[in-house]
Amino acid sequence: MKKCYVIDTNVLLHSPNAIFTFNEHTVIIPEVVLEELDRFKSESNERGANSREVSRIIDTLRTTGNLLEGVALNEHGGRLQIETNHLNTKLPANWPRSKPDNRILQVCKGLAEADHFTVLVSRDTNMRVKAAILNIQAEDFRNEKVASIEEQYTGRGTIYTSSEVMNAFHQSDSNSIDPASLFAYNEVTHSLVAAPLETNQFFLIRSTDNDRHTALGRFNGEKLVHLRYHKHNPFGVVPRNIGQIFMQECLMMSAAEAPLVIIKGPAGTAKTFYALAVGLYQHFDCRPRDYNHILICRPNVPMDEDIGYLPGSEADKVSPFMRGIRDNLFTLMNGSTIDDAKELAQAEDTVQLLFDRHVIQTEALAFQRGRSLQKYWVILDEMQNSTPRQAKGVITRPGLGTKIILLGDPAQIDHPYLDSQSNGLVFASEKMRGSKLCFQVTLQHDECERSPLAAEAALRL
Repeated sequence: MKKCYVIDTNVLLHSPNAIFTFNEHTVIIPEVVLEELDRFKSESNERGANSREVSRIIDTLRTTGNLLEGVALNEHGGRLQIETNHLNTKLPANWPRSKPDNRILQVCKGLAEADHFTVLVSRDTNMRVKAAILNIQAEDFRNEKVASIEEQYTGRGTIYTSSEVMNAFHQSDSNSIDPASLFAYNEVTHSLVAAPLETNQFFLIRSTDNDRHTALGRFNGEKLVHLRYHKHNPFGVVPRNIGQIFMQECLMMSAAEAPLVIIKGPAGTAKTFYALAVGLYQHFDCRPRDYNHILICRPNVPMDEDIGYLPGSEADKVSPFMRGIRDNLFTLMNGSTIDDAKELAQAEDTVQLLFDRHVIQTEALAFQRGRSLQKYWVILDEMQNSTPRQAKGVITRPGLGTKIILLGDPAQIDHPYLDSQSNGLVFASEKMRGSKLCFQVTLQHDECERSPLAAEAALRL
């Protein structure tokens, strides 16, 4: 049965190509949505860019027919229609007709009363609740949603093999393990089955004969190989757990071998700290130098209420969002045990010098559109607050010799229209899963190293 999908403005602002994802069904855009898009088109951020893109798409479709009667979207029979009718459809008396959301709901109700199978698509939870009050079916835009946090790809796992295979693996760093000798534990049947392996996935390997006999390895797409960098201490940092060993491995690899690294995990697992440490190590301690600059970007989504417009240059405006970066740099440069006032002042001067000499550059994520980065170490922090479109935009920026590192915690979302299944971090993670050019690691709650309180809070709150 063909359906009429009525699209809310926030869906189009999130994904301009959303109208092409409904196959053989009819996509309805109320005229008030066009007015709202027009209101956003002058903005210089991603929302403004998406608004302009949607307007261009609709304008192109306008040339193929009458939008009020409907124009073809695809070869499956899908159509796009601009809806200006149903002005007299009744809504609850206390719902003002001047509000755009209520006008969209009025269109939905009018279509339903005209015996059309009508579905409202909105990213606004309250909008979906109001639709339910009117007995209108409503759903979120699911095209860019991925699996729940518990089912998302972690880039790591535990596998089993015999002690004989383990002993041969330990004999030399050049030895490897054939996938046919590896097994995974099936919690349903409580038995060992053939291990499912993803390219660039990290593993804790356990012996089937002795649970204390373990090793670490990575599946390179053909066989399980040794880690190469687990004995390194970049910029004096020593990995404290298995997750950090895996994280260090993919960060230390060259940009040619691992141009994209995605690291997820709860607060306090040293994601940003480690990315900075390896970046500084590559810049200061490695010759020839592989990276000329360290570029750090964050989506400018605050945890609390907006404090208003900030004065100054671009660097001044993004500075409040980079205070966590300075905290990590302060610890990296001088450790966490300084108590002398003179040493504290020297540490602060050292950190400031990194910015003054442009060794470390901080920029707004929105301004990466159109760039082509050569020999940059790029840290994209707090990417759980980015949209899939933003994530795609920054991942497609690097030129030769650039390494892109995406960091974030999918459980800590501050963006009003994103959740743990629709943000740019998890979208990139699931779409790049299995790519030879992408390495991923998800840190676990028990691998929090910030403090006992941070570990407890990350687990409980």
